[in-house]
Amino acid sequence: MAIHIRHADESPHEASEINVTPFIDVMLVLLVIFMVTAPLTTVNVPVDLPSSTEKPTPRPDAPVFLTVKADHNLALGEDDITMDGLAAALETASRGNKNERVFLRADRTVDYGTLMGVMDRLRAAGYLKVALVNLQGREEGHAPAAAMVPSDIVSAP
Repeated sequence: MAIHIRHADESPHEASEINVTPFIDVMLVLLVIFMVTAPLTTVNVPVDLPSSTEKPTPRPDAPVFLTVKADHNLALGEDDITMDGLAAALETASRGNKNERVFLRADRTVDYGTLMGVMDRLRAAGYLKVALVNLQGREEGHAPAAAMVPSDIVSAP
């Protein structure tokens, strides 16, 4: 008569594996969503921005970009506007929120007087939070950086 001693490692084991298929499915859906929404968050009005090497300020979710082009015309987002229509267009773009920060972009050829005139119009319309936008990560005369970021915040009194 043989006595058989059963050891714990002789019992049948279940294969325990992590099923990563649902994780991959979710990641692919997120990738598609980001690929579709990323181009919608940029402004494509051509302007030659000055640059800065300072650390950038974080960008909000839905920024309001006001652009002063080289010919001194204005664009809000990608839509051309007139100086007289600036207040009404900003009211629509900011959904009536006068505390909304306006990101002011200007071509490097725009003179200081024109830029101050636009800032005066912003102040008269009640928009006191203005951020000046520049190219980040390069000094004057060097190759342009890939990212456009706001510089330090300038508040009009």
